[in-house]
Amino acid sequence: MSQVYFKINLNKYGELRRKIEREKNIFRNTVIVFGFLTLLLFVFALILNGNMEKKVDNRRQLFSDIRKEIKTYQISGDYISAKDLERLHKVSTERIFWAKKLVALSEKTTDKIAITHFSFKSDVLSLYGITRLDRKEKEFDLIDDFITKLKNNHEISTDFPEIKIVMSRKDTEKDVEILRFQIDCITEDSSRRS
Repeated sequence: MSQVYFKINLNKYGELRRKIEREKNIFRNTVIVFGFLTLLLFVFALILNGNMEKKVDNRRQLFSDIRKEIKTYQISGDYISAKDLERLHKVSTERIFWAKKLVALSEKTTDKIAITHFSFKSDVLSLYGITRLDRKEKEFDLIDDFITKLKNNHEISTDFPEIKIVMSRKDTEKDVEILRFQIDCITEDSSRRS
């Protein structure tokens, strides 16, 4: 005769209870994490809002300061003197557009001449440069050719009608003979004063 065995799990209720407790723990942990993340997002939103309010307040203050400053600059025509109008006219008509002058100067400078530096004082533009001495070529022909190119350039000659060499001297640098020179470009106003 064969025997039949039955397995009875007397802990069925205990397993069900542990499963319910595990689900409660998972739910509780999920709620805690969700609450913590929500709290973090809320704090971040508050900080961001505070920063934005500060920026808006700063912009309002800046705008207010600019308006006040503009009001101080707004002057009626009664306070502008004839001398002020003359100065304004002189500035608008006698100004020199340096960007165009420098572009024209760079276009007229050959690879045999190097402008080392320049200055503008008392309505005189002084160009300081060097050129290499060449036995085949007269040194002053190169400089005279450069001056002629400057005089023929409309951009330069309109503001500087008089262009002349002021000084030159031979020098040696790194065993190379060079000629240092200075060319003055003189404005019309400076020519009249001389």
